[in-house]
Amino acid sequence: MAAKGLGPQPSRSGASRQAGKTRSVSAGKPPAAAKSAAAAKPKVIPEAVANRMARRIAVASGVPSLLGMAVFVVSYVLVSRHIVDVPPGLTLIGSGAFFLLGVLGLSYGVLSASWESEPGSLLGGEQIGLNISRLRQSLRALRSGGNQG
Repeated sequence: MAAKGLGPQPSRSGASRQAGKTRSVSAGKPPAAAKSAAAAKPKVIPEAVANRMARRIAVASGVPSLLGMAVFVVSYVLVSRHIVDVPPGLTLIGSGAFFLLGVLGLSYGVLSASWESEPGSLLGGEQIGLNISRLRQSLRALRSGGNQG
């Protein structure tokens, strides 16, 4: 039976095999590291900020995605009713461009939302630079903290 999880699996001693018990992964850690891991609370995005991000993502990625689907429908109607002979490549490029805008809208929705308790502006242009710098700082902190242990 394969073990679940990542990383090295703890070895079983003869006594623990007979008893059918396994050591927990944290048992191999020093007591201080186990206490600090248990005491560290995960950082959670406040509900107001999460709702703000979700609204911006819904608009910034939803509208272009709907337009990407509409390109197929409009192209079909134009071709099937013999109004215009739309080349398939043009339909592909048009829908692909809108779907790409939808993907970019995901990042825009997160980065343009104010990460503070106050909402910020309608488009959030002033927040993008600030949020990118915050993101870079947190990535640097993760890299420097991840090299330990």
